[in-house]
This record gives sequence, C-alpha cells and structure tokens, in this order.
Amino acid sequence: MPLFIQNREVGEINSTAELFDKYPHLQENGRAFRCKPLVHVDPKCLLYVHQREFAATTPADNCVSIIGSEDATTCHLVILRHTGSGAVCLAHCDGSDTWSEIPLFVEAVSSLSHNCKLGRLELHLVGGFNDDSKTSHKLSLNILGSFQKQKEEIHLETCCITEMNDIVVNGSHRPVIYGVGVNVKTGDVFPSSFTYKGPGEELRSARTFTGGQMIDIYDSSQGLVKIGPCKWSPNMDIGFWLSQKDDIILKYLSTSPKAEPPHFVQHMKSTIRFLIEHPNSDSLFPGGQPQLYHRTETGDWERTV
Repeated sequence: MPLFIQNREVGEINSTAELFDKYPHLQENGRAFRCKPLVHVDPKCLLYVHQREFAATTPADNCVSIIGSEDATTCHLVILRHTGSGAVCLAHCDGSDTWSEIPLFVEAVSSLSHNCKLGRLELHLVGGFNDDSKTSHKLSLNILGSFQKQKEEIHLETCCITEMNDIVVNGSHRPVIYGVGVNVKTGDVFPSSFTYKGPGEELRSARTFTGGQMIDIYDSSQGLVKIGPCKWSPNMDIGFWLSQKDDIILKYLSTSPKAEPPHFVQHMKSTIRFLIEHPNSDSLFPGGQPQLYHRTETGDWERTV
C-alpha cells in the first residue's frame, strides 16, 4: 500500500519540495516540530540508537521509557509507531541500504502488535538539510519510496526532513534538529540531546565505521541490549587519521563537513583509537557470542556475564 497523508493515498513523490507544496499541513507540522523545546534526556530511562541501528519496544517495557538518537546531519531518524499497541521503533538511517532496511522497521513494530486489532501505523521522519551534494534529498526520497512499497498502510504524521529541517548559519546550511526522542509510553516525539550514548558506545561506533549494516540492538522481551558479534580485520593504516588536522578529518570522514556537531572530530578519533586497540574484533566476543547489557536497579546499563 502507498503512504497515506491525512487519510489520502500519496502518489509518486519526485521531490521533497513537491511533497511539501502538495501537502501544506506537512510544512506546518514540520515548522511546529522545529519549534518544540529541546529535551535533554535522562540516561536512566534511555535506550540510545547509533547510526545504522534500530530498536523497538512497547509501553509495557519496564527498562526503557525513551528511545533516542542524535548526530544526524544528512542521516534521517525514522520513528514508526502502532497507535493501538503502542509498539514503537526508532532507527538511524544513513542511506547505506534503505530499501532493505525499511521492511525491518515495519516488521519490528508489526510483530509487537500482532494481537492488536485496532490502531494504525504512524510514521515520523526527522533529519537531513539542504546539503550541497543533495545527499539528504536522495535519502528522503528513498525512505519515502520504500515506505510506499510496504504492504501495510502507513500514515505519515511528521515530516521534518531536508529543506524543512534546514537553517543557514554564517552562510552555511545545517540541520535545525540533530536528534530526536520518542516516549515509549505516550508516543510523543520531540527534539532531543543526549549526554550518554551507551552502552558500548565505542564498540558500536567501530562497527558502523568498519561497514556494519543496519541491526536491531534490543530484545524488548528480556530488556537486553545486544551488540555484535562484529567482524573487522586489522588495519593499522587508520592510525594516519590521528595525526591529521580537524579540517582534514571533517573533509574526508564526513558527508557534511560544515554541518557536523562540535564533537564530531573527537568522536572519530576515539573510534579510530578503539579500532587500533582492538585490531581483531574476535577478542571482544568470546566464543563468538554477542555482548549483552541489562538495566540495573539504579538505571545503568551493565554488561551481563
């Protein structure tokens, strides 16, 4: 089934500009979303999602109240929720394999809603900006196009993407919103920032840096974050980047050098150091088993032995 906007089927989408022109209320909703106050999320209720990761759960989850992600420049943050069951999925998409990724999100929410006869699937899209290479625009169209190919009816509610999420600062385009959260209990979606991006932040960043594909990181039935096992080979040449100036790292390791958040370079260096310290990924996964984390009574994620 195609996407629905205000209960009307959406035809072929050739550009985001055309979409916003045809559905002015999407512009209004996008502007309203941009104006929402930024929420600084408490780590003790958070499940953080990194690039090329997704997570899904339901309001019955006692371990997670908010799923969130940030540091999206050309990337898009996808939130899909079933209004009947309350099951919700958040994904951080970078365009690596969009057409095979979207069905994973739909299946994740549908599988948590299989006993629910009432309700519908609602979609919220946030991210991207007017970047010079049009990377954001291409990703916007691929995500929208892929949702149109799903057999389920999906209703687009929030669409704060590309030009709708763009602002010019000192002559350079950049996103208005870099991060979002979704309240698992209520379904409320809001601009967010996060001081904590674990568990296993460096490992998860290394997985993405070395080409890891989109993965589901959370088992809601057990309240467990699952990482890996990941595979990468020794590559000591990457140490070259540690001696480079910040502008060189931005130029070659970012899709949007002028729009990255201030901590981007330090984050990349930290990831590279992690890979140098762990040249063989096998040592991080004894017996080829994933790293598992559970939430303690104090609200921290702790590795399960």
